[in-house]
Amino acid sequence: MALILELFVTTTQPYIKNIIIATSREYGIFSSIKQNDDRLICAFDEKNENLDMMLQTLESRLPASLFLKNFKTYVQEQEITSLAWLDLLYPLGLGLCPSCQKDLFDVTSRRYYYPFTSCSCCGGGVSFLQHYPYNRTNTSMKYIQPCSKCEEEMKNVGLREGYHLNSCHECGIPVRLMSKNSERYANDAGSFRTMFEVAAKAINDNKKVLIQTTLGYRVFYKLSHKTPNTKLMFVEADKITDYCALISEEFQALLSIERPILHVALKDEELKNTMGYNTAFVKYPDEGFSILLGVELKRLGLDFIGYEEATSQSEADFKMEFDLEITTQEDLRYFLNKDRSFIASGERVCFPCRNTTHSDTLSIAYNLAGVDTQDGVIFDKLSRFGEVSSDRVHHVGALKNIHQKQFEIAEDEASFFSVIVEHNLQGQKCIGGYFGNEASFLYYNGKNVVRAVPPNKFDPHTLIEDIKNLREGSDRLIANLQKQRPEVYARLEALQEKQNANLFEAAAIILDIEEKNYRGLSKVAMRFTGKGGILVDTQVVDNKFNYTALIASIISYTLAGVDDTILAYSFFESFGDYFSDIMFQIQSKTKAQHFIICGESFGNQSLFSRVERNFKQNPPKLNKSFPLGKYNAVVGGAYL
Repeated sequence: MALILELFVTTTQPYIKNIIIATSREYGIFSSIKQNDDRLICAFDEKNENLDMMLQTLESRLPASLFLKNFKTYVQEQEITSLAWLDLLYPLGLGLCPSCQKDLFDVTSRRYYYPFTSCSCCGGGVSFLQHYPYNRTNTSMKYIQPCSKCEEEMKNVGLREGYHLNSCHECGIPVRLMSKNSERYANDAGSFRTMFEVAAKAINDNKKVLIQTTLGYRVFYKLSHKTPNTKLMFVEADKITDYCALISEEFQALLSIERPILHVALKDEELKNTMGYNTAFVKYPDEGFSILLGVELKRLGLDFIGYEEATSQSEADFKMEFDLEITTQEDLRYFLNKDRSFIASGERVCFPCRNTTHSDTLSIAYNLAGVDTQDGVIFDKLSRFGEVSSDRVHHVGALKNIHQKQFEIAEDEASFFSVIVEHNLQGQKCIGGYFGNEASFLYYNGKNVVRAVPPNKFDPHTLIEDIKNLREGSDRLIANLQKQRPEVYARLEALQEKQNANLFEAAAIILDIEEKNYRGLSKVAMRFTGKGGILVDTQVVDNKFNYTALIASIISYTLAGVDDTILAYSFFESFGDYFSDIMFQIQSKTKAQHFIICGESFGNQSLFSRVERNFKQNPPKLNKSFPLGKYNAVVGGAYL
C-alpha cells in the first residue's frame, strides 16, 4: 500500500518536487514522485515507521508558492521499492525556502547571517552558472573550495545533497562594504552582522546603498531618493496591509518563495503622496542580502524602503559587493486579481526550465535558447550552451548566419504557440490575440499558425500629417492641439524623429503623463475608480489596426477637457473590447474552440479585466509557468 500526496501545481520547475524528494530520502522512505500535467503525484511507502515524522517535517519545509494551488491525500494499492532521486539539472532563481531562512537567523548555524545561504531547492544559484553541464566547476563559485562540513552535506541525504554551490562561513565568499572614507570586510558571522547593521543605518540616515545581491545589483534608499523606476520593498510583513490595499492572494504571493513584484493599490495617503500615484510596484525581500538588510532596517523602525535594479557603476554613498561574476535576470512581475493570475513579465523563476518533449529545432529569442538534450529541451541563456547541433534554427529578431536552415520567426506567433504547447493543444483549432507594442490576431488550424489580422507597426514619423488627413476636419484638430496645448504638440513633433517610439509613448505624451511609456499609462489608469470608461476609437482598416484614428480620438477627448485618468483607463478598456470583438469574429468563421491571449501588454489590470468580462463564458488560455510575452517566444519557437 502507498500513501499518495497529490499536489496541484502549475509549474514544471522542480523545487517543490525536490523538497519532497530530499525529505523522503532523509527519512529513508521509498517514494515515487511524478509530474503529470498540473499535478505532482507523490507515492510513499505506507509501511515505513518514519512516514508520519517525515510528513510533519515536510509540512514545515514546503514553502508558499505561486504555483502550488491545492493538495489532497489518499491511499491506494501500490508497491514502492526505491528512493526517489533529486532533479538537479540546472540551478534556480528563487527566494529562500523556510529551512534556509531559519539557518540565516539560527546563532548555532554555520550560516548565521551568511547571505549566500541556499540549498538544492531554493536561492539564486542560476546567477553563478556560466555554462552547462551544471556542476561547481562550470560556475563562478569554482574558485571557492567547499570545507569538509559542506562536502559532507553534499554527500549526505537532505536539502543540500548534491548541491553544487554549497558554502558556509568557513569556506564562504568574503564581502566588502565601501564608502568614500572607509572600507570593511565581512567573512564570519559577527562581521557580516555588523556590515548589514552599518548598511541599514546608512539607509536610515538617508544614504543610498548599492548592493551586489545574489540576484544582481540593487540600490536601496529612502523614498526621498525615489525615481520613476522605484519599487517599494517592505521589510515588515505584518505592516504591508497597513499601507497597501491587498486581497489575501496578493499578500500570499508577496511572501511566496518566488518573491514576485506586484503592482498593487496603496491605501496610506502619505505614501500615495510620496509615490505620486495611488499604486506602486511592491516586493518582499527575496535573497540573503535583501533579507538580512531588511531585518536590520526593521530593527531601526523602518517598514519599507525604495529600491531599483542597478549596475556595478550606479551611483551610491555605500557599495557592498563580492568578487564573483554573476549573470542577472529580469525580475518576475506577477499579475493577480480575484479570478485569474499569471506571470506578466520577467525571466527569473521561469528560466532555466525543461520541457520533456524533444525538438529538432534550436530556438533563440532575447538571449535565451531552447536546446535539445537527452533530458528534453533546456531553455536558458544562449551563452551557457557550447556547441549545439540541430536540424534547423528558429530565431526571433536578427541573428548572424549560424545554420544553413535558419528561419526568422515572428514574436507574436512564437508567443501564441508557447501557450498551445503549455496546454497541450497541438492539433486543435485556436484563436489568439497578441498585444506587445502592437496588436495582432492569430489562428492555429491544428497544423499551422496564420495571422488573421497582422500587426501594424506603429510609425510616428508622419503621425501629425496622418491625423490631419484622417477625415474631414481633422486638420482643425491638430491646429487646436497646437494652439491650446503647445507643449504637447511640441513633444508629438519630437516623437516623429524617434526611431523606436511606440503607441504607449504617444498616448502618454498626449495625456501629458510624467512617465511617457506603458508603465506610466498603466499607473494613471489604475487611479480610475469609476464603473466604466468612454469609447476610444479602435478600428481596423485594410485588415490592419488604425493607430492614427486612435491617437486622434485621444486628442479630441483631451481638448474637450476629459480627465487623463479616465482616458488612460478607457485606452486599455477599449483595447479589451477591440480584442474581444475581433476574436469572436474569427471564431464565427473558423469554429475554433480555444481562445488564447499573450503579449506583455495584457498585464494591465484595466485591459485584462475587460477581456476577462467579455470572455466570461469561455475564458482565454494563458501561459501557466512562463511570462505572457517576450521570453515565452523561445518556448513557442522550439515547437512552431
